Amino acid sequence: MSRLNYHHLYYFWQVARQGNLTQTAQKLHISQSALSSQIKQLEQALNVQLFTREGRKLLLTESGYHALNYADEIFKNGEELEQLLTSGTTLPSAPIRIGMLSTLSRNFIEQFIQPLINQNDCRFSLQSMSQTGLLNAMAELQLDMALTNIPVRGSHLHNWQSRVLARQPVAIIGPPTLDLSDKFDQRYRQQRWVLPYGENPLRSAFDAFAAQYQLRPEVVAESDDMAMLRLLTRDTGALAVMPEVVVKDELDHGELKSYMLLPNVYENFYAVTAERRIVHPKLGMLLRPLM
Repeated sequence: MSRLNYHHLYYFWQVARQGNLTQTAQKLHISQSALSSQIKQLEQALNVQLFTREGRKLLLTESGYHALNYADEIFKNGEELEQLLTSGTTLPSAPIRIGMLSTLSRNFIEQFIQPLINQNDCRFSLQSMSQTGLLNAMAELQLDMALTNIPVRGSHLHNWQSRVLARQPVAIIGPPTLDLSDKFDQRYRQQRWVLPYGENPLRSAFDAFAAQYQLRPEVVAESDDMAMLRLLTRDTGALAVMPEVVVKDELDHGELKSYMLLPNVYENFYAVTAERRIVHPKLGMLLRPLM
């Protein structure tokens, strides 16, 4: 069992923040000797020295600084827990936990979380997972929201709420030097291709497109990861199939070019949440434009 006494840690935390034993004792309505004894017991239990004296001042040792950093986090989390359990709401300063499908476009994710980035008082975490991992983490209350491009349907066990964040047309993208039209013609048959891998809606859409035009593509690489497709498209000189948002920076800088859109082919991006009594206050800010 841990030797850490959180009651003693709380007294240390208050003294460390105040920097004065007498003033802290007055604030906590206990005697100075009792407060000093509590801190001494903490030091003995942990076998470390947390303060040194310089005249009337108490100065933190290196161990004391480490202890203060952890205590700040511990008691901040305690405050958040107390509010969550007593009022059913979390503090706005509590981190919002966002899961993202590991193969999802990072450019799209950055655009979506921009409101969080622009707020100085906002903390958030991004966790990359498989689709199954996302839903399991949501079910176990480890995430406030999941971002994916795979549709999610509710069940008798989980009442998932899936919102379409964006609907992006899918384009054929490649080096800017190719002589290609914005309509499919014979020149496309002479190109090499980088394609999404496996049971991917984009790959299925491209295969249907290829069948329609009797195209037998020379495939040089496949990947189920959009970040990898982005690199392969940039470095192989081949054509690729993806939403323009995936390679937005390369398109803006002229490193790649969008040649044509696949007819009636789109990739949907979803935000998945669960019906809960306690909802992070920042969640509404992200999803409000969609409601």
